[in-house]
Amino acid sequence: MAVKQLNYKNKLFDISYEILNPKHKDVIVFLHGWGSNKEIMKQAFGGYLKEYKHIYIDMPGFGKSNNNYVLTTTDYVEIIKEFLIQLDTSITESVVAGHSFGGKVATLLNPKKLVLLSSAGIVEEKSPKTLLTIRMAKIFNRFGLGKVTKMLRSKDVDQMSETMYETFKNVVDEDFSQSFAKYDGEALIFWGDKDTATTLNSGKTIHSLIKNSKFKVYDGDHYFFLKYAKDIANGIS
Repeated sequence: MAVKQLNYKNKLFDISYEILNPKHKDVIVFLHGWGSNKEIMKQAFGGYLKEYKHIYIDMPGFGKSNNNYVLTTTDYVEIIKEFLIQLDTSITESVVAGHSFGGKVATLLNPKKLVLLSSAGIVEEKSPKTLLTIRMAKIFNRFGLGKVTKMLRSKDVDQMSETMYETFKNVVDEDFSQSFAKYDGEALIFWGDKDTATTLNSGKTIHSLIKNSKFKVYDGDHYFFLKYAKDIANGIS
Protein backbone atom coordinates (compact mmCIF):
# COMPACT_ATOMS: atom_id res chain seq x y z
CA MET A 1 0.00 0.00 0.00
CA ALA A 2 1.15 3.55 -0.75
CA VAL A 3 -0.22 7.06 -0.26
CA LYS A 4 0.01 9.93 -2.73
CA GLN A 5 -0.95 13.48 -1.81
CA LEU A 6 -2.62 15.68 -4.42
CA ASN A 7 -4.04 19.17 -4.56
CA TYR A 8 -7.51 19.63 -6.02
CA LYS A 9 -9.17 23.06 -5.89
CA ASN A 10 -6.65 24.11 -3.24
CA LYS A 11 -7.69 21.17 -1.08
CA LEU A 12 -5.25 18.43 -0.10
CA PHE A 13 -6.15 14.77 -0.39
CA ASP A 14 -4.08 11.78 0.70
CA ILE A 15 -5.00 8.97 -1.69
CA SER A 16 -4.26 5.42 -0.57
CA TYR A 17 -3.58 2.95 -3.37
CA GLU A 18 -1.91 -0.31 -4.28
CA ILE A 19 -0.37 -1.49 -7.52
CA LEU A 20 0.00 -5.11 -8.61
CA ASN A 21 2.10 -6.30 -11.57
CA PRO A 22 3.78 -2.88 -11.83
CA LYS A 23 5.97 -3.74 -14.83
CA HIS A 24 3.09 -4.47 -17.19
CA LYS A 25 2.15 -1.92 -19.83
CA ASP A 26 -1.61 -2.54 -20.01
CA VAL A 27 -3.45 -1.01 -17.06
CA ILE A 28 -6.72 -1.77 -15.30
CA VAL A 29 -7.98 0.62 -12.62
CA PHE A 30 -10.43 -0.59 -9.96
CA LEU A 31 -12.92 1.77 -8.29
CA HIS A 32 -14.97 0.54 -5.35
CA GLY A 33 -18.55 1.35 -4.44
CA TRP A 34 -19.97 3.66 -1.80
CA GLY A 35 -19.04 2.64 1.74
CA SER A 36 -16.45 0.17 0.45
CA ASN A 37 -12.71 0.35 -0.30
CA LYS A 38 -9.94 -0.93 -2.53
CA GLU A 39 -9.45 -4.08 -0.46
CA ILE A 40 -12.71 -5.67 -1.60
CA MET A 41 -11.77 -5.07 -5.24
CA LYS A 42 -8.32 -6.53 -4.67
CA GLN A 43 -9.84 -9.50 -2.86
CA ALA A 44 -11.95 -10.22 -5.92
CA PHE A 45 -9.54 -9.55 -8.78
CA GLY A 46 -6.02 -9.54 -7.34
CA GLY A 47 -5.38 -13.13 -8.41
CA TYR A 48 -6.62 -12.67 -11.98
CA LEU A 49 -5.92 -10.49 -15.02
CA LYS A 50 -2.20 -11.05 -14.54
CA GLU A 51 -1.44 -9.56 -17.95
CA TYR A 52 -2.50 -6.15 -16.58
CA LYS A 53 -0.98 -3.72 -14.12
CA HIS A 54 -3.66 -3.37 -11.42
CA ILE A 55 -4.28 -0.02 -9.73
CA TYR A 56 -6.53 -0.23 -6.66
CA ILE A 57 -7.65 3.11 -5.23
CA ASP A 58 -9.40 4.19 -2.03
CA MET A 59 -11.51 7.12 -3.17
CA PRO A 60 -11.62 10.15 -0.81
CA GLY A 61 -13.51 9.40 2.39
CA PHE A 62 -13.17 5.62 2.10
CA GLY A 63 -10.66 3.06 3.24
CA LYS A 64 -7.43 4.85 4.10
CA SER A 65 -8.02 7.96 1.95
CA ASN A 66 -9.04 11.03 3.91
CA ASN A 67 -11.74 13.55 3.05
CA ASN A 68 -12.72 16.70 4.92
CA TYR A 69 -14.83 18.27 2.17
CA VAL A 70 -18.29 17.91 0.69
CA LEU A 71 -17.80 16.47 -2.80
CA THR A 72 -19.80 15.66 -5.92
CA THR A 73 -19.38 12.80 -8.36
CA THR A 74 -17.62 15.21 -10.72
CA ASP A 75 -15.17 16.05 -7.93
CA TYR A 76 -14.37 12.37 -7.52
CA VAL A 77 -13.80 12.07 -11.26
CA GLU A 78 -11.41 15.02 -11.34
CA ILE A 79 -9.54 13.77 -8.27
CA ILE A 80 -9.05 10.33 -9.83
CA LYS A 81 -7.94 11.95 -13.10
CA GLU A 82 -5.31 14.00 -11.26
CA PHE A 83 -4.21 10.96 -9.30
CA LEU A 84 -3.71 8.88 -12.48
CA ILE A 85 -1.81 11.75 -14.10
CA GLN A 86 0.56 11.68 -11.14
CA LEU A 87 1.02 7.96 -11.75
CA ASP A 88 1.74 8.72 -15.41
CA THR A 89 -1.25 6.60 -16.41
CA SER A 90 -3.34 7.40 -19.49
CA ILE A 91 -7.06 6.93 -18.86
CA THR A 92 -7.79 6.77 -22.59
CA GLU A 93 -5.47 3.77 -22.86
CA SER A 94 -6.69 2.01 -19.71
CA VAL A 95 -9.46 -0.31 -18.62
CA VAL A 96 -11.47 1.07 -15.71
CA ALA A 97 -13.68 -1.21 -13.63
CA GLY A 98 -16.20 0.37 -11.27
CA HIS A 99 -18.58 -1.17 -8.76
CA SER A 100 -21.79 0.66 -7.82
CA PHE A 101 -20.86 4.34 -7.19
CA GLY A 102 -17.45 3.55 -8.71
CA GLY A 103 -19.27 2.71 -11.93
CA LYS A 104 -20.48 6.30 -12.27
CA VAL A 105 -16.97 7.63 -11.70
CA ALA A 106 -15.57 5.10 -14.16
CA THR A 107 -18.08 6.11 -16.83
CA LEU A 108 -17.19 9.81 -16.59
CA LEU A 109 -13.49 8.97 -16.82
CA ASN A 110 -14.27 7.77 -20.37
CA PRO A 111 -11.68 4.96 -20.60
CA LYS A 112 -11.05 2.89 -23.71
CA LYS A 113 -12.79 -0.07 -22.02
CA LEU A 114 -15.39 0.33 -19.28
CA VAL A 115 -16.27 -2.48 -16.88
CA LEU A 116 -19.42 -1.90 -14.84
CA LEU A 117 -20.22 -4.10 -11.84
CA SER A 118 -23.78 -3.42 -10.66
CA SER A 119 -23.25 0.26 -11.42
CA ALA A 120 -25.27 3.03 -9.85
CA GLY A 121 -26.61 5.80 -12.09
CA ILE A 122 -30.17 4.79 -12.94
CA VAL A 123 -32.77 6.42 -10.70
CA GLU A 124 -35.02 3.72 -9.32
CA GLU A 125 -38.46 4.03 -7.75
CA LYS A 126 -38.22 4.34 -3.98
CA SER A 127 -40.20 2.18 -1.61
CA PRO A 128 -43.14 3.77 0.27
CA LYS A 129 -41.12 3.47 3.51
CA THR A 130 -38.18 5.38 2.01
CA LEU A 131 -40.46 8.08 0.59
CA LEU A 132 -42.13 8.51 3.98
CA THR A 133 -38.74 8.83 5.71
CA ILE A 134 -37.65 11.50 3.21
CA ARG A 135 -40.86 13.49 3.72
CA MET A 136 -40.55 13.30 7.49
CA ALA A 137 -36.89 14.39 7.37
CA LYS A 138 -37.79 17.43 5.26
CA ILE A 139 -40.51 18.43 7.70
CA PHE A 140 -38.22 18.08 10.74
CA ASN A 141 -35.44 20.04 8.99
CA ARG A 142 -37.90 22.82 8.15
CA PHE A 143 -38.65 23.23 11.85
CA GLY A 144 -35.01 23.04 12.89
CA LEU A 145 -35.27 19.53 14.31
CA GLY A 146 -32.07 18.20 12.79
CA LYS A 147 -31.46 15.81 15.70
CA VAL A 148 -34.72 14.02 14.92
CA THR A 149 -33.71 13.79 11.24
CA LYS A 150 -30.51 11.99 12.25
CA MET A 151 -32.61 9.39 14.08
CA LEU A 152 -34.38 8.57 10.80
CA ARG A 153 -31.17 7.68 8.98
CA SER A 154 -30.30 4.07 8.26
CA LYS A 155 -27.54 2.49 10.33
CA ASP A 156 -25.15 2.63 7.35
CA VAL A 157 -25.73 6.33 6.82
CA ASP A 158 -25.56 7.03 10.54
CA GLN A 159 -21.94 5.84 10.57
CA MET A 160 -20.92 8.57 8.11
CA SER A 161 -19.33 11.85 9.11
CA GLU A 162 -21.46 14.91 8.36
CA THR A 163 -19.11 15.71 5.47
CA MET A 164 -19.59 12.29 3.91
CA TYR A 165 -23.32 12.37 4.60
CA GLU A 166 -23.62 15.64 2.67
CA THR A 167 -21.49 14.10 -0.08
CA PHE A 168 -23.77 11.07 -0.10
CA LYS A 169 -26.81 13.30 -0.59
CA ASN A 170 -25.03 14.90 -3.57
CA VAL A 171 -24.42 11.61 -5.35
CA VAL A 172 -27.16 9.19 -4.32
CA ASP A 173 -29.96 10.04 -6.77
CA GLU A 174 -28.12 11.16 -9.90
CA ASP A 175 -29.53 10.18 -13.27
CA PHE A 176 -26.60 9.09 -15.42
CA SER A 177 -28.69 8.02 -18.41
CA GLN A 178 -27.14 10.63 -20.70
CA SER A 179 -23.64 9.85 -19.47
CA PHE A 180 -24.08 6.16 -20.25
CA ALA A 181 -25.54 7.01 -23.66
CA LYS A 182 -22.59 9.30 -24.48
CA TYR A 183 -19.98 6.66 -23.74
CA ASP A 184 -18.76 5.34 -27.09
CA GLY A 185 -16.04 2.91 -26.05
CA GLU A 186 -16.36 -0.79 -25.31
CA ALA A 187 -18.37 -1.59 -22.20
CA LEU A 188 -18.71 -4.85 -20.30
CA ILE A 189 -21.62 -4.88 -17.87
CA PHE A 190 -21.91 -7.52 -15.15
CA TRP A 191 -24.78 -7.84 -12.67
CA GLY A 192 -26.21 -9.93 -9.86
CA ASP A 193 -29.78 -11.05 -10.49
CA LYS A 194 -30.70 -10.68 -6.82
CA ASP A 195 -29.19 -7.21 -6.40
CA THR A 196 -31.51 -4.96 -4.40
CA ALA A 197 -29.17 -1.94 -4.20
CA THR A 198 -29.00 -1.49 -7.97
CA THR A 199 -31.59 -3.80 -9.46
CA LEU A 200 -31.29 -5.96 -12.53
CA ASN A 201 -33.58 -3.58 -14.43
CA SER A 202 -30.95 -0.86 -13.97
CA GLY A 203 -28.37 -3.13 -15.57
CA LYS A 204 -30.65 -3.80 -18.52
CA THR A 205 -31.27 -0.08 -18.92
CA ILE A 206 -27.55 0.74 -18.91
CA HIS A 207 -26.95 -2.01 -21.47
CA SER A 208 -29.60 -0.47 -23.73
CA LEU A 209 -28.03 2.98 -23.37
CA ILE A 210 -24.41 2.05 -24.15
CA LYS A 211 -24.24 1.11 -27.81
CA ASN A 212 -21.11 -1.03 -27.74
CA SER A 213 -21.85 -3.04 -24.62
CA LYS A 214 -22.13 -6.65 -23.51
CA PHE A 215 -24.27 -7.71 -20.58
CA LYS A 216 -23.91 -10.77 -18.37
CA VAL A 217 -25.98 -11.72 -15.36
CA TYR A 218 -24.90 -13.90 -12.43
CA ASP A 219 -26.69 -15.54 -9.53
CA GLY A 220 -25.95 -13.13 -6.71
CA ASP A 221 -26.50 -9.86 -4.88
CA HIS A 222 -24.76 -6.47 -5.02
CA TYR A 223 -21.39 -8.12 -4.34
CA PHE A 224 -21.84 -11.00 -6.79
CA PHE A 225 -18.40 -10.29 -8.29
CA LEU A 226 -16.65 -11.72 -5.22
CA LYS A 227 -17.90 -15.16 -6.23
CA TYR A 228 -17.56 -14.80 -10.01
CA ALA A 229 -14.38 -12.74 -10.31
CA LYS A 230 -12.58 -15.40 -12.34
CA ASP A 231 -15.30 -15.57 -14.97
CA ILE A 232 -15.59 -11.77 -15.08
CA ALA A 233 -11.81 -11.51 -15.48
CA ASN A 234 -11.94 -13.95 -18.38
CA GLY A 235 -14.52 -11.71 -20.01
CA ILE A 236 -12.30 -8.67 -19.61
CA SER A 237 -9.13 -10.28 -20.97
